[in-house]
Order: sequence, then C-alpha cells, then structure tokens
Amino acid sequence: MRSVLPRLHAITDERIARRPDLDAVARELAGAAGHELALHARGHALSGLEHFDLANRLSAYRPTRLIVNDRLDVALAVGADGVQLGHSSLDVEEARRLNVGWWIGKSVHDLAEAEAARASGADYLVVGPVFPTPTHAGREPLGPARLGAIARLGIPTIAIGGVTAERVPELRDAGAHGIAAIRALWDAADPAAAARQMLEELTG
Repeated sequence: MRSVLPRLHAITDERIARRPDLDAVARELAGAAGHELALHARGHALSGLEHFDLANRLSAYRPTRLIVNDRLDVALAVGADGVQLGHSSLDVEEARRLNVGWWIGKSVHDLAEAEAARASGADYLVVGPVFPTPTHAGREPLGPARLGAIARLGIPTIAIGGVTAERVPELRDAGAHGIAAIRALWDAADPAAAARQMLEELTG
C-alpha cells in the first residue's frame, strides 16, 4: 500500500545537484522532517548520468521519500517512490503503466491545467508559482486565492514558488496539502531548523 504523500518537498536544481555539500544538507533535512519529507531529484540541464547519480544519492536518506522529476528511466533505475511530470513529460497514464505503485505528480500553473491533470489521474499537483520567484521571473504569481481554487478540486496540492516559513500559514489556510521549496531549504543557514519551522507552520 502506498504511503501518505509527504507535506514538505525539497527540490533540487542543477546548482544544488552539483554542490559539494549536497549530502550534508540532505542529511540535515531528512533528520528534521523524516517521513514528512520528499526529496526531489530535479535538474533540467543534468545529463542522464548526473540525474541518476543525484537520485541515487538522495535515495539514501530514509524514511524520506524520493521523487524524480521528468526522468522516468532514472526513477525506475533507482526505485523511486514517485515521479513529478512536467509539460514535456510522458502522460500520467503512460507513467502509471511503468509503475503502478508510484506517486505521480503533475506540475500545473492554473486551474485549467489542474483540472486536466486531475482528469488524467494524477495523484497530486505541484502548483505555482504562488508568489514571485526568480525561478519563474516571467510568470504571474497565482497567489493564495487561486491556489485555494485549485485545492478545492480535491486532489492534494503542493504549493511552490517564493515559499518561506512566514508564508506557509496562508498557504495552509488556502487548502494546500504541503509546500515545496528550493532555496528556502537548500540554501538555509540552518536547513534542519528551516524544515522544522515549515512543518510546524503547516500543521498549525
């Protein structure tokens, strides 16, 4: 039986994947959040081998869950707990045929995309950017109200984009199941404390 979807998602990018302290920070995050943490192996510019190495390293920090973004071949190779699909990824149905036990998430940016992802059978949605973020500088932030409309579809939503601990309560109140962050976790002066604070704000 599949486990409960974690509420805190720490997502990498190419810069983080190549940092010498990757394992040390992952260990801190895992120690603080445990089974409530999903580590996302993500990096659009990574080679296949780099993506595999990243996912393999992140898989070591149980009881956290490992989710691989986009690269389903890597997810299969490392025995990931789930996959995160973008617009250029395989359809949810095709991914499900590869592993019926995966958590399969879909990245969405508005209500229409969220409705389509739910109809396709996605298990959860990563929704954003909710707040302004340099990662998606050209995209209008959704804000908590539009996040709430997506959350009311009844599928677990993970809010991403400009998420900080101070903003977590309004995301929780909007109906988000959880939150995802890159810099706020990986670049924190004290990653363990940042993870604990975000989880405390999530659970209210």
